[in-house]
Amino acid sequence: MKTIKVFILTATLVITVLAVTAFINIKPSGQNNAIAGKGFAVVELFTSEGCSSCPPADELVARIQKEYIGQPVYILAFHVDYWDHLGWKDAFSSVDYTKRQQMYSQHLRVEVYTPQIVVNGKKAFVGSEENTLRNVIKAGLQHPASAQIKLSELKAGPNKATVHYRVEGNGKNTVLLLALVQKNAQTSVKAGENKGRSLSHVQIVCKLQSIAISNGKGDTESIALPSGFNPQNWEVIGILQNTATGEITGAAREEFQAAG
Repeated sequence: MKTIKVFILTATLVITVLAVTAFINIKPSGQNNAIAGKGFAVVELFTSEGCSSCPPADELVARIQKEYIGQPVYILAFHVDYWDHLGWKDAFSSVDYTKRQQMYSQHLRVEVYTPQIVVNGKKAFVGSEENTLRNVIKAGLQHPASAQIKLSELKAGPNKATVHYRVEGNGKNTVLLLALVQKNAQTSVKAGENKGRSLSHVQIVCKLQSIAISNGKGDTESIALPSGFNPQNWEVIGILQNTATGEITGAAREEFQAAG
């Protein structure tokens, strides 16, 4: 009987140690870089301060940003320029972002409008459709990523930032896009459809640059910084995108390293 008790006690201790070890080795979800085999959701919002229908979509992605903090959900707000002629020029707008939206229009065979959301380069819908957005994000998180990107050593200099990247599993026609993102900003609109409103924005893309890449290799890239840059309110998001289909196959984010 004593022998049986000793065996049971020993087995119990072994199981406990294994369980504790496994718990310690589990990494919390949503670290800076996408984890191999895990899903993700890149949410691209095409918006404008000159569009009266856009503020609800901006508010929606702001809520999503807070709810999914620390998880592989990447918000990218692209301010298009085709509303700028209605009396208010959006300071964050760019013709390049309008062209990006037009690229999705061709790939997905959808109209160009604001607010519009595209998730993982595969599904487009009205940017204020909360239930649709939540369902598509859920699906993206459950679908394993086919490629991985790792960003590291993001540093800000006087006029430019540098970041190291490494990619794995990317296929043919894949490019790396690095987005310099301002985490939040507020604007008091003086004219146009939103005249008199104070608008809040999150995850504003202020620069997007494309890099040719090789599978299984890495390098360091430079990104020009705007005047008055404060690293505490900025980050870099990298995405791997198939230029032939528009599909996004991997994503990661990196925060700026503290000075010193």
